[in-house]
Amino acid sequence: MFDRRDHELIRIINEVSSKDQALDYARREYYSFFHPHGIKEMAESRSLRIAYAMVRLLTSLEIGGMEDRLNALRSLRAEVLDTAEGPMPKNTARVLMQIMKEVVRTHGNPRRQLELAHDFRITAAGKPRAVRRQLRNYHLLEMPEAWNQLAFDDHVHDANTKGRKSSTHLIMDAWIKGIRRLRVVHYNYIEPRTAAELLEAARIMEIDVRIGIEFYAPFRNKYINLIWVPRGFPDAQAFLCFLEEPAVVELMHEGRQASKYQQINVMRLLEAFNRRHRMELNRLFDIDVAPIDPKEFLLFVGMGQKSILHLDKFIQEKMLAAMHRRSVLLRAACASADLEEKNRISAWFEQMDRLDLDKVVAGYLKPASNPEIPDHTAPRDDPDVPVLLKRSPLELLCRLAALQSGYRITLNLSNLVAEDVLELLYDCNGMITRLEIFNLKDWAQGHTEHIPAISRLQETINSHNPIKLKRVILESIQRVEESQDPYRTERIAKLKAILYDIGSLQAMYKGKMLKARIGSDSTGRSPHFHGMGLAVIDTLPHRARQQTKKDIGAGRDRIPIYISVQKRYTFLPPAGERQAAETDTWARILSVVRTLFPWAASKKVDWTVQIPGSRMYRDGNIVTLGGVQKTICHGLALNPQPQNPKHGRIPLRYVNSHLRNLFKVLLGFAPAFATFFLTKDWWLLAWFGAFIWFGITGVRNILQSVLGGGGLRRSPLLRWNAYVSWDRIADSLLFTGFSVPLLDYLTKTVVLDRMFGITTATEPVMLYTVMALVNGIYLSAHNAFRGLPRAAIYGNFFRSSLSIPIAIAINFVAGHVLSAAGTAAAAEVLQKWAAIISKTASDLMAGIIEGAADRYNNILIRFKEYRKKLAELLDIYARLELLYPESIAYDLMESPQGHRPNANREARDLEKIITIHALDLLYFWMYQPRARSALDQLLRTINEEERHLLITSQFTLLRQRDISQMFIDGILGNDFARALSFYLSRYTDYLEAMKKYV
Repeated sequence: MFDRRDHELIRIINEVSSKDQALDYARREYYSFFHPHGIKEMAESRSLRIAYAMVRLLTSLEIGGMEDRLNALRSLRAEVLDTAEGPMPKNTARVLMQIMKEVVRTHGNPRRQLELAHDFRITAAGKPRAVRRQLRNYHLLEMPEAWNQLAFDDHVHDANTKGRKSSTHLIMDAWIKGIRRLRVVHYNYIEPRTAAELLEAARIMEIDVRIGIEFYAPFRNKYINLIWVPRGFPDAQAFLCFLEEPAVVELMHEGRQASKYQQINVMRLLEAFNRRHRMELNRLFDIDVAPIDPKEFLLFVGMGQKSILHLDKFIQEKMLAAMHRRSVLLRAACASADLEEKNRISAWFEQMDRLDLDKVVAGYLKPASNPEIPDHTAPRDDPDVPVLLKRSPLELLCRLAALQSGYRITLNLSNLVAEDVLELLYDCNGMITRLEIFNLKDWAQGHTEHIPAISRLQETINSHNPIKLKRVILESIQRVEESQDPYRTERIAKLKAILYDIGSLQAMYKGKMLKARIGSDSTGRSPHFHGMGLAVIDTLPHRARQQTKKDIGAGRDRIPIYISVQKRYTFLPPAGERQAAETDTWARILSVVRTLFPWAASKKVDWTVQIPGSRMYRDGNIVTLGGVQKTICHGLALNPQPQNPKHGRIPLRYVNSHLRNLFKVLLGFAPAFATFFLTKDWWLLAWFGAFIWFGITGVRNILQSVLGGGGLRRSPLLRWNAYVSWDRIADSLLFTGFSVPLLDYLTKTVVLDRMFGITTATEPVMLYTVMALVNGIYLSAHNAFRGLPRAAIYGNFFRSSLSIPIAIAINFVAGHVLSAAGTAAAAEVLQKWAAIISKTASDLMAGIIEGAADRYNNILIRFKEYRKKLAELLDIYARLELLYPESIAYDLMESPQGHRPNANREARDLEKIITIHALDLLYFWMYQPRARSALDQLLRTINEEERHLLITSQFTLLRQRDISQMFIDGILGNDFARALSFYLSRYTDYLEAMKKYV
């Protein structure tokens, strides 16, 4: 039932999932320079290229390094986002990435892989209903295509600390969720290579990323967490240079020592679990967990810093495996057991299937369960404690402040109360600039009772009202006096000192706000905690806002924080208009018109956070983007249901595409044929009316696609059907079929003729006007049902209105022709054909308008692709100029390779890249719709130097021998024969065409 292409895609994906083939693909040194719509289309399909990149990215922790992951991410963006189709390109790209992740992960489950491959192909067409269905399927909220949503997470972890995902993988998943701002937290230090990967991945996906380093400082017999975020760097390279400064290197070295000290505790806990807790666990749950192998545990941790969370999850995996092994034995024993034993076995399955492994394992790893192991979460004066862990909060922050003038310090509020926060803000002289006012992990564990008082303290400080601040401090003193705090006397004295120095506390935050930060603290390891990502509901599209209401309580939550936001419109005049207005009168008038009527200028819409920003509120407007598993189920059952049956009912959406399109056509044809057959007495309309109706629609769609794709000037290499989308035609025929009974019978016959006596003989103008309006309403209704953009819905209504004069003109001409031919009852004939006349007029307008729209869209896409290629060529030529200061890059490219001065490896690489761009531009010219028109437009908008560079670079195609060798060496992989043949047979004609632009 599945498509042949689905089977082929799965076969290839499973082949490239092997490590060797993935590495072979990664070794294609120049592959990332090929455009997704360029010549590599001849070597590999788009879905295959996406699968290759996803396999490399998801498995790179095992087989590759940083560059491999980043190259994979670049390929994914190019293949999925830059070439997405339909009115929802960004949402389509998000879904395609998610589906391909699932395809790779379900290796070994052929049926599920086929379903996912089919979903991928259907979604790739960009139809809004298909995209939105998959968004719901994967628990993703629809994001605005303007990509201006306020979606963020101020506290996440990657695999370099205690997270599960590499930095690149984390950024990809953040983009899939719709996150635009991310803060990744590392413990005590960060490696420059890790920072480089994170910053480059964020640049590729255009995510605003901040790197935070979390330090521990002793405070009242516990450690507090301070997150340092260096700021003020012009680019990523400046930040990496900052990490290499001697003072920063020394700090990072001390941070590594602190992390090593903390990780020693993890290995001690592992030994304690093996020695004592493991036996108790086995006895309590009737399982057999083998001793934990330290080497296996270290492999599980990978590149991260060993943490209690790592150990917790590793023990859970071992425990779950032991439970499944035990379940097999108990099922076998149950067959011959007596009633009492069967009841005991059944009770074991019920208990184990709902057992909270997080709670069980965490209990064994708590300090109270391991008194013989020093508690590393409590400060100690032992000589083996690293110096960094002994510094007071003020000492630590003074040292950090001396490293970089621009920075932000966030105080993590876990295990702190309002009195602690007040003391720390005062003691640190206002250097704490952020409070992590809400942490999703703490919220999930119910540790939020301290947040309202801290939030009130924050609002009071930001209000700069000394009376309110005095009241808050007095309330804090009262709470301490009524508590059993062992530091009560000391704390009261300190709070009173702050009370008498309110002016200093206010001065610390007079010129700045004490802002809030909200984070998930996500590691990607536990299904019982929310994944990363939060969004302000007000900034989401209408459908997404409605979806959040349905999802609340079903994996998604609305947190009690309110962020006041306001939509902002920025109107941007065309570049150069202001300068032109200084000398040109008409330009000055136009500038005034744009000032008075700003909608005449281009518009940018975004959201701004209003002062005072966020606050605690019962009905907040922040929704979680990551889901949470609220029920526990380990898949343990005494009589399990068979998983993944090879045979079974296949949902209709997975039916072969050709069969589905045929079914759509037949479904639409049935009401059309029935209407004509049952209501017409003339044999021609009775038997062939439906065929005529469908023929009008089909021909219109084909001509529209051909004219939009190239028309009479299209490439000779492309046949007319290369531009036609048969899925689009099938959808059009489905809905046009149901318009026959609506227009021909209900509107024309029942309402207009029988009820009001309106016919082509009495009121032709009224007849065609009403039919056009009804048709417009029907078109808009089914466009809305299909989820098309609002512009398309309105446009289809008004194009029906524009068809009214055309229908009247056709009726007039046809009437005169019939009269001239001697037809006695010409009016009766026109009345029978009135619906078809109205349909013809409507489709004629649709062909003109939608064909022009397709042409415009194709030219716009090609123009952007040419513009991108030009920018890349300019960058390469600039690098060549720097490599050869005494030569001109144009002249170098025209001279033979052997006569170039100092032709080093870098220069030769740049020349190959220029050749790759030339091959892509050759493919654009020959195969991509409207490429020639786009090139003509581009050359009219650039200066003479850029024009000369672009055209001159194409003549690198004359190096037939070198380029052929590049193909043979595998620049496009092993399946290069078709691409090489295309180049050899077409480059001469292409260069002849280019000469007219010289």
